[in-house]
Amino acid sequence: MTQVASAPAGRRVALPGRRGGGSTIDRARRRLLVPFVGPAFLLYSILFVVPAAYAVWISFNKWAGAGPMEFVGFRNYVRLFSDKLFLRSFGNTLLLLFVVGLAIFVIAFGLTLVLRDMTGRKVARSVIFFPHLVNAMIFGVLAGFILNPGGLVNTLLGGLGVKNPPAWLAQDNLFPLIMVMMTWITTGYFTTILMAGVDRIPPYYYEDCALAGANAFQRLRYVILPLTWDVFGTCAVLWTISSVKIFEIIWVFGGSSGQGMPPTQTWTTAVFTYVTAFSGESVPAYGAASASAVLSLALVSVLVLLLRRVMKRDAIEF
Repeated sequence: MTQVASAPAGRRVALPGRRGGGSTIDRARRRLLVPFVGPAFLLYSILFVVPAAYAVWISFNKWAGAGPMEFVGFRNYVRLFSDKLFLRSFGNTLLLLFVVGLAIFVIAFGLTLVLRDMTGRKVARSVIFFPHLVNAMIFGVLAGFILNPGGLVNTLLGGLGVKNPPAWLAQDNLFPLIMVMMTWITTGYFTTILMAGVDRIPPYYYEDCALAGANAFQRLRYVILPLTWDVFGTCAVLWTISSVKIFEIIWVFGGSSGQGMPPTQTWTTAVFTYVTAFSGESVPAYGAASASAVLSLALVSVLVLLLRRVMKRDAIEF
């Protein structure tokens, strides 16, 4: 019988290969931490952390991009919240975030369930994902060309006998069309992610459901949703970050109305920040633009923290 020697009470037993600083492997990992992680952290700080901190500082100043800065404190933020154009842009950003986001996830999850057992699912997945591969600016140009008064859509409607086709590019119609296009462009991307999450569920879970007599709704509620909840959380965070940065399709498609610049009805905080920084027509240029960017960053940060807290679940291993 193997005997294990017991140490006197109150004394620590020195394990082989361990010292006060940890095991040899741990010390080797710590020595490699600086040369491997250090350059990446330095580059990240130079490209992202320092510019972000500088943008926060600029937001407290009145600055035209050159010359001395004039410190104004929170005056830029106060002006933004009293600026109707910024409030409209912020409201449009929230519409993209919540309304388009809800439409994307409902459609994407529905497609995931439909395609899960479908023959030729790989081909269907590629077709659905294709719109995401095309640059948003190209979609904006094509949509403006197709929907203009003499474009393809109105030509087809005229051929069907419609005498007065809708004015698709009227200012009040542009933002709803942008919401539809963003839903179409982005749905395939999140469908692919959700399908990957559903595919990783072991088949024996479905076999157990069949043996237990569970119907489709019960299988969805007790198997598919719990085992893909972390995937939903990841998708929600990705969309939250992406929706606040939408710019290209608004600039190109909104500009197709003939004004060169998208009408204010279509602006989001990203467009407002750009126009404010480079035109300075509504509020003082770089200070207010930086304040708008900081508020967008704050919105994303708060929503991501809330999502991680609300969607946090115990990890399920399978």
